[in-house]
Amino acid sequence: MNGARGWAAVALLISVAAGCERPLKPGDPLRGLNRAEQDRFARGKVVFDSTFTPEKGLGPLFNATGCGECHEEPAKGGSGDEVEVHATAFKGRVCDPLVEEGGFVIQQHTTPALKQALGIDSEPFPPSATARAMRTSPVVFARGLLDAVPESVILAYADPEDKNHDGIAGRPNRFTDGRVGRFGRKAFVPALDEFNAGAFSAEMGITNPAVRTEETIGGKPIPAGVDPVPEPEINQEELDLTDAFVRLLAPPTPLKLGRDGRRGRELFSDIGCAACHVPTLRTGDSPIAALRNKEFAAYTDLLLHDMGPDLADICLGLAKPSDFRTEPLLDLRDAKHFLHDGRAATLEQAIEGHGGEATGARDRFKGLPAADRAALVAFLKSL
Repeated sequence: MNGARGWAAVALLISVAAGCERPLKPGDPLRGLNRAEQDRFARGKVVFDSTFTPEKGLGPLFNATGCGECHEEPAKGGSGDEVEVHATAFKGRVCDPLVEEGGFVIQQHTTPALKQALGIDSEPFPPSATARAMRTSPVVFARGLLDAVPESVILAYADPEDKNHDGIAGRPNRFTDGRVGRFGRKAFVPALDEFNAGAFSAEMGITNPAVRTEETIGGKPIPAGVDPVPEPEINQEELDLTDAFVRLLAPPTPLKLGRDGRRGRELFSDIGCAACHVPTLRTGDSPIAALRNKEFAAYTDLLLHDMGPDLADICLGLAKPSDFRTEPLLDLRDAKHFLHDGRAATLEQAIEGHGGEATGARDRFKGLPAADRAALVAFLKSL
């Protein structure tokens, strides 16, 4: 999809939303759900917003006591102010996710029982790690739409050898079984249900029918008696309801653009931002009509791009330390920090922090007159 077609589709989406239906707010469900889907969305939100305790399976290592603790602003499914620690080992061209040392997500809290047993407040940092990464909690709006984008659409944007000589060499990450990844900052996980099930385990220490493996403490067995709840600690229905809530979250309708914002939208394409932050994607087939064959404002190609040494941290799958998935630009108007680790306090700082394949677009942004830079930021703040 070229830039003109992309912007035409975005403009059509916005005009339809503004002219015929009320705008979708952060946390709203997709339009067009049937009654049963609306019910599952509402029931899933309850599970998503639940607070887990050790008596309900929390821990013994965890980062949060519930999904809603990290995804809460400006509505459930939004972002949070928590910052996680991740770690991997990059050895030559091989990435080690450190499974034998507890995995790449480092849990920062322990239950009282584990603290009493071992005297620790968090999971030990893996001794074999070669890099540490900080991760903020992104919004999960429109994740069902992203999940429904066919692999062929993602691969159509890939140009790993930069054959068109535009300096952009996007490439897919792949899961261990070869499927194209799309979720997570390194685009390692290929399917939304797998990502959600993994989050229960990695973030809350809650086993489930999809991830039944008992947690470890830095790869070592858990002391007896510190985790009395039998596996799985949530059942399939609770897991499915949570997945339904996340899957059916809508992308918020962009705000109406003024003159500056419209100029900024043109500049976004002109200086090259849209080469990676592709304005629209289209879903394929889906058993859910609201997700089937839908064009939506995505602002991502779901591919990995080399972002340069200043942003580099961990590896994951085929992603090298400097590789990151293009972040979907959703609900930027409510964001309080930017980039994968929250280091940027403003959108201007986030743009100027881009390197690697984004160097050209970054430098063109920096070379714009002040009024044009402000116009581009005004556009981004409408998303």
